[in-house]
Amino acid sequence: MRERRWTRTTIGTIIGIVLLWCVGAPGMVSAQDDVELLKQRLEQMSQEMEAVQKKLEDIERNNQAKEEEIEEIDDRLNKTELHSATDKVSFGVELRTRADSLQYKDIQVAPSSFVGSFFVPPPNGFQGATLPQIQQAIGNMAAAGMIPPTEKYDATNDIILTNKFRLNMNAKVNDQLSFTGRLAAYKVFGDSTGVKVNQGNLGDVTLDGNTSSLPHGDTIRLERAYFNYKKDLGPVPTNFSLGRRPSTDGPPLEYLNNSLEGGSPLATIINWQFDGASYSVGLEEVTSIPGAAFKLCYGVGFEGDWGNTYSLGNQQADVDDVHMFGVIATLFDNDSTSAVLNWAHAWDITDGFTGLTVMPFIVSENANGEFTFEQNSGGFITRLEPTTEIGDWDALSLLLRTNLTERFDKDIDMFLSGSWSHTKPSQTSNNPFYKIMGQGLLNSMGELKDRDGYMIYLGAVFPMPWNARFGLEYNYGSQYWFNFTGAEDSLVGSKLAVRGSVYEGYWHQPIYGDNFFATLGVRYYDYEYTGSGNPMGEPMKIAELNSLNALNPVIDEVWDGYLSLTFRY
Repeated sequence: MRERRWTRTTIGTIIGIVLLWCVGAPGMVSAQDDVELLKQRLEQMSQEMEAVQKKLEDIERNNQAKEEEIEEIDDRLNKTELHSATDKVSFGVELRTRADSLQYKDIQVAPSSFVGSFFVPPPNGFQGATLPQIQQAIGNMAAAGMIPPTEKYDATNDIILTNKFRLNMNAKVNDQLSFTGRLAAYKVFGDSTGVKVNQGNLGDVTLDGNTSSLPHGDTIRLERAYFNYKKDLGPVPTNFSLGRRPSTDGPPLEYLNNSLEGGSPLATIINWQFDGASYSVGLEEVTSIPGAAFKLCYGVGFEGDWGNTYSLGNQQADVDDVHMFGVIATLFDNDSTSAVLNWAHAWDITDGFTGLTVMPFIVSENANGEFTFEQNSGGFITRLEPTTEIGDWDALSLLLRTNLTERFDKDIDMFLSGSWSHTKPSQTSNNPFYKIMGQGLLNSMGELKDRDGYMIYLGAVFPMPWNARFGLEYNYGSQYWFNFTGAEDSLVGSKLAVRGSVYEGYWHQPIYGDNFFATLGVRYYDYEYTGSGNPMGEPMKIAELNSLNALNPVIDEVWDGYLSLTFRY
């Protein structure tokens, strides 16, 4: 009975479990489905989140690219706006710092005992004497052999430092109309006076023609300012220009200056600041000659009726305006070889220009014809002005240049120039100082002879290691050679005006491309005749000087060693 009960109990339990399982099984199956469904949804959401994350990353990358693009566009716009603004007037700067070491040898000057006779009354001197009395006394001294020989001495300036600054300006309205200008300052370290003691050199006088081309203090000056108006007349391009001319540092000084051409006229005959006009025509199309062109030039060298003692006076001196006219003809220019011809003429040039200097002594003549000599012991500044029209001047120069790269695969530049000058005097000077010696246009003792002079100038520039350039130059001027190159950049004097020989060698070494370079050079002046660059008086052979010809120091030889650093941008 017990076994049967156990079996019933066991069976009941089993039946109960089965019934319970039958009742709960659908719920358990449903829960498993929900878990699977949930897993699927979670996996789907994860995939969707990954897709969203990827889209966000793509959007972020696109936004960054857009920002960079916007910044680039903004930079472009800013540059365009800046370029548009600077197109109105663009500026460029140039600064050169240079050290020169000057060695003068065999300078000749009249002894102080002879110079002192000008400040003593007759019969032992010339103070208060008339011109006939002075000339007779000098004649008697010469006949008696009493004019003493000159004294000789050397002078050295171990180092002289200069700064030359230029501010270039350009404005282009359109393809027809443009403006070019330059402001400049040129000074010696430790000196800003702007006025030198006159020792017989035109460079010792602060003139309109050399104010910014030679050291004259720290004053900013107008070196050039002119407009260009271009118009094509069929196949012939023309150009009219008016203002303060680009008349300094012309060809072939670009080799020495390591620069582009700095001016229009050939530097062999004209290197002088002046105001004027030009009209040029391009003839390449009509002649089929590469680079053929023709330019007419006009300038004013002196204004006689403004600012002078005789400008508004009742008795005006016979000194009218000095006008200059010239022609520049480009005979051939194919960018490697060129030939340029320059002719210039000046009417009624004067015995000087308006300028400032410190005279060592002052000569004056009173109404009775008596001459007075006064020493300038106080170093007072004198305003000079011309007194007489002394004659006409003509000059002609031919310049040939070539580069040998195409012919010999060597970047060698060579040039050769031949120049001629002719002076036709009209009268001797009325300036008391020149009057004593009867000086006029390349004449003395009252003579009025036409004079012809010539000058040759040649050079070559060679490529060197480290992208450097090495140049050699030589020029020679004859006894009566005369040009207007008083604005040539030199502490000694214009080498192209020398009556004698000049030798020069230089090394241009780039440091930062064309923007920054060094120049090391040496120049040797060997003067043969007096008065180089000066139109007054007959040039005398230096080896045959006497004291009358050396009232101002006469230079025989000069060594100029120089080192410069130039920044251009």
